Amino acid sequence: MFMQLTLSGLAQGAIYALIALSLTVVYRSTTVVNFGHGDFVMAGAFLSYVLVVLGGVAFLPAGALAVVAMFVLGVLFNRGLIRPILGGPHIGLALMCIAGGYVLRGIARMVWGREVLPMPPVFDMPPIFFGSLVITGDAIVIISTVLVLLLCFFGLLALTDLGKMVQAVYQSPRGARLIGLNVDRFNDVSWGVGAALGALGGILVAPVTLLHPDLGASFLIKGFAAMTLGGFGSLGGAVLGGVLLGIGEQYAGAYLDSSLIEITAYVIIVLVLFVRPQGLLGRKAVVKV
Repeated sequence: MFMQLTLSGLAQGAIYALIALSLTVVYRSTTVVNFGHGDFVMAGAFLSYVLVVLGGVAFLPAGALAVVAMFVLGVLFNRGLIRPILGGPHIGLALMCIAGGYVLRGIARMVWGREVLPMPPVFDMPPIFFGSLVITGDAIVIISTVLVLLLCFFGLLALTDLGKMVQAVYQSPRGARLIGLNVDRFNDVSWGVGAALGALGGILVAPVTLLHPDLGASFLIKGFAAMTLGGFGSLGGAVLGGVLLGIGEQYAGAYLDSSLIEITAYVIIVLVLFVRPQGLLGRKAVVKV
């Protein structure tokens, strides 16, 4: 039972890690926490549903098209709504993100109301048995997809000149401008990548859950909790926090009470803020006066 719970937690945690990473990418580039990000996750899931069910597109190309579409939406969202008010108070940025998320949610409600929609099964592969451990097709696809994506993402940051430029903009946007880097374009790409990663999380979870317009609200909380646990601004911390949150939910639900699955994220946020506000891999803020 322990190994089965761990495997389930890893699959769920991989989704949380993607969402937390997508939140962190945007946060590190603009210091904005996109509180409407859960609705970007929902939009990616629904867009893949439309392409597969109504458009007759196979799941893989449908997912790719949905990711590209959400990347474009993220870029347009930054250019049209965030960049014009970027120099203003953070509360204005937060409210703009929330408003953008509610627009996406409202569009979904206009089309589907509060109807719950099942995605046709797409991970159609026989389970693998190791004694009492059952590895399902959806767990294989989700974990392997996220693992490959994360390896490519962190490899790009660590081993390429592009990664060095990204780190330069992260550390000092003003300094990056002085050496000729286009920070505005970088922010556009960051919002696009953030929206695309979040959408990918929605696309991967769509075949194993029921879709509804309010789907993104819970994933926003899970991503935010993972981001808090790992440490704000830490890309590796976002991944670690997501995995630990997924496993923690499974253990709490099985060994304590099943109702704890729904509140584990909230408990983690409260505990981290009390015990270690900087998170597991975050750095403690030092204010010089």
